[in-house]
Amino acid sequence: MNEPASYILRPHRPGDMGWVIHRQAILYHREFGWNEEYEALTARILADFLDHYDRRLERCWIAEREGEIVGSVFIVKHPEREGVAKLRLLYVEPSARGLGIGRRLVHEVTEFARAVGYRRLTLWTNSVLVSARRLYEAEGYRLVSEERGRIFGKELVSQNWEMPL
Repeated sequence: MNEPASYILRPHRPGDMGWVIHRQAILYHREFGWNEEYEALTARILADFLDHYDRRLERCWIAEREGEIVGSVFIVKHPEREGVAKLRLLYVEPSARGLGIGRRLVHEVTEFARAVGYRRLTLWTNSVLVSARRLYEAEGYRLVSEERGRIFGKELVSQNWEMPL
């Protein structure tokens, strides 16, 4: 018999986007030394999500444990590619890592994308996010391109991953 999950997944509600921006900015600064450029990017992504939210084709999952937000992920329509969606801004709080939350969030995106008829999922990440990249690869994503450059105050290798559905 499976034990019940020690967390719940729920839709977003007022205040969640500010929390996600805040926590991701702090965590990625602490863990990787990323600067405020990352916070600005996250804020733009989430403002766009709220401004253009399509309930039929887009979604946010907030992971909550004991009443506290411990992770999130988003799926949004690709702005230029018909039938393609983007997985955005996966994160799990350090206190909740190892509970399967990241794997479940990634899988929720896949299942939702299939259910609403997307043909392909894509995502953009950085090579230093090793745990996330392992989750993406296990889900079926494949690396399609890489580019070295200076972003978020660091020399990083940006990566694009895709998965047919």
